[in-house]
Formats: sequence, structure tokens, C-alpha cells
Amino acid sequence: MYPEIDPVVHVYAPEGPDLQDYVGRVRNFNSRSNNPTRWEEKVHTGPDFLDAMIRDKAGNVVVIAGNNTRKTEYIDRAVRAGFHVFGDKPMAITPAGFDLLRETFDRAKKQHVLIYDIMTERFQITTMLQRELLRIPEVFGKLEQGTHDDPAVVMESVHHILKEVSGQAVKRPAWFFDVTQQGEAIPDVGTHLVDLVQWECFPEQSLDWRKDIKVHDARRWPRILTLEQFRHVSGLDAYPAFLMKDVVNGELNAYHNGEVNYTIRGVHAKVTALWNYEAPKGGGDTHFSSLRGSRARLLIKQTEAEHWQPTLYVEKRSSDSAEQFERTLRAAIAELSAQWPGLELKLKAVDAGKSWQVVIPEKTATPHEGTFARVTENYLRYLAAGKLPAWEVPNMLAKYYTTAEAYRLSHVKE
Repeated sequence: MYPEIDPVVHVYAPEGPDLQDYVGRVRNFNSRSNNPTRWEEKVHTGPDFLDAMIRDKAGNVVVIAGNNTRKTEYIDRAVRAGFHVFGDKPMAITPAGFDLLRETFDRAKKQHVLIYDIMTERFQITTMLQRELLRIPEVFGKLEQGTHDDPAVVMESVHHILKEVSGQAVKRPAWFFDVTQQGEAIPDVGTHLVDLVQWECFPEQSLDWRKDIKVHDARRWPRILTLEQFRHVSGLDAYPAFLMKDVVNGELNAYHNGEVNYTIRGVHAKVTALWNYEAPKGGGDTHFSSLRGSRARLLIKQTEAEHWQPTLYVEKRSSDSAEQFERTLRAAIAELSAQWPGLELKLKAVDAGKSWQVVIPEKTATPHEGTFARVTENYLRYLAAGKLPAWEVPNMLAKYYTTAEAYRLSHVKE
């Protein structure tokens, strides 16, 4: 619960399983034994749910999530009506959506309302520390430019269709597998990675999507599911009609995999978003990040070798001796420990003194579900101040331009 938010929440949605699942989850939060919530939901349904929300204006902030087909339109309509918007990603999934989003941000400025998207990955402890170490020139040096074939910045995420959240199996609605409704890989989950490239490599700097971003090439390919797998995660016996365009020989070709190569202020970056059906035993969704500086490379790995936990490494690239570099790195970690107590360094012996693991106490990390609360707390502070940080809006535009261009280029040859 948040003291700034009225516990009476008005929900506007069409009737159907998505709404039932949502209401059920909130009911579970209210009835849990550990720190139960006290949300009181007033549910409004019907084909005119959007018009009803605008007509009633029962609050001043709209949280928008779910099917992405009309999400940009919903954001625009809410802004026109004078609502602040707290939007789940992605806020746009096509080039046309990006064009409307640009207009909506202009309108929001005139209406004095705040649009903000939910970028939870910024609050992963390994990501925060990677960002801070990049800002220490004695450790990282200067961010290299790289090349198209050897980018200085590489990020990759692997998600899984069969998964659990908050101890419950996620039921995938059929529209999740239709990229015209969910969004393709880069415009959807790739939004997080593109955001991290900007947030980590150019911290608190305003980017101009017209000048600072050049998208070079992008591609997409399907995650193929059998009918049995589709049945298991959706609860449906057959493919609905809107998915038949993607069914080949009885198998579903869902275009949930993608990759984009681009430059941001001259720095070459590559972002890859992948979906597998099921995580390996003991594993879950994974994140990989590599930032290459003139003195060090900062790596986040999350493989079986790391017991499937995101782990931050610092690889020496400078001409300093291993002993000199370690002293510098330890001094930096000591400074960071003032904010994140208990940080330690562990030498990776297999790399002959060239690589160190940043050991993070478990109590310092925020669980994945907890990152949503951190983003919400941020947004509530911005609402109280009446403004976002100066760089947030231009960087949201830069992010969605990048993902929209990736979408466009991945379709050029088709």
C-alpha cells in the first residue's frame, strides 16, 4: 500500500479472463497472511469502458496495462482528459504508435500531466552497480565506441513462456502470442534493454532521438510452439482464429525473438530479446550485459555457473598490473558500500588476476516483484514535485524511436 494512493481504485476494462485474472490477483494480495493489502476495487465493465473512465474521472492517475494493441491510444485519450499516466511497457509497439506517442508527450506538457513508463530493470542491484562503476573513470575509463561487428555495448535477455510470478503460474492469454497485440521482441521486452543502454551509458543526460540515435539493422524470428505447449500455457484447446495466420503445420510461429544493432551518440550497441518455452531446471529469466570501457569491461552474467543469479564482474583492460587495478577497484567498491553496505570483491582465479566478481549481500538486492514498488515510489515523488527529471521525457522518446525503427527495419525484407 502507498499512503499517497486512495485504497479505493476504479478499474475499467472489458469483461473477460484478463479482467478476472487481474481481480483475482488483487484479491490474493488482500488476503495474504504476510502484510496484506487493503485495495477496494470498483470494477466498471462494458464495451464503453474507456469512455466511461474519461467520463467518470474517478481519480487523477491512470495505470494502463494489458493488451498493447490500443495502449498508445489509451495513453493519448487519458492525457487529453487531463489524467497523469503510469504505463506498463511498451507504450508503443509500431512506428505509427511512436508517432502518436510523440504527439501525446507534447500534449502532456501543455496539459501539465506526467507520463511515465514502468522500467523495473533499473532497480536490479547488479544493474545499478554496473551503472555506478561506469561513472568512475579510474575503474572504467571511457566508454568505447566499438563497431557494428564488435559493439561496445551488448545486452540480451531470455524470457520463458512457462513461468511463475509471486508463486503462481502465469496464464498466457492467447493474444500474448499475437505480436500485433503483444508487440514483437524488441518493441516489447526489448524496451527494457534499450532503456538500460541509455540509462547506464548516458546517465542523467538528455538524448535527442532525431540526432543521437541511428538504427542500422534489425531482424526477428519466431519461437515455435506445439499445440500441446500452447494448450498448457493458455488453457485453450485450440488456436483462436486471429492466430491462424501464424500457424504452420499445426505449430505456432510467435515472433517473440529479435535483435537490433544501432549507434547511440556514436557508440555501437546490440540488443537481443529472446523467448524460450521453459527455463532450465533451477533457472528462470536471464539477463546479460557487457559495457566495454578503455580500462575495464563490466559484465552481468546469469548462467548455470552463477547458479542462475545475476552476477556482476569487472574485467581489467588497462595496462595497470592486476595489483594496481585491484587497489583502485577496491577503493571504488568501498565508496559504493556507503550506499550498498556489505559489498565485497572476489578474484576469479581462472582469469589470472584479470577479473573480479562484485559480491552482493542477499539483503541488499531487491526481489524482482519488489522493483515495481520502487518504480511506483519514484513516480509518486515526481507527481508530488509536479515534474519528471529533465532527461526522462526525451529519453523515453529516444527509447521508443529505437524500438519502432527496429520494428520497421525487421520488416523491410519481408
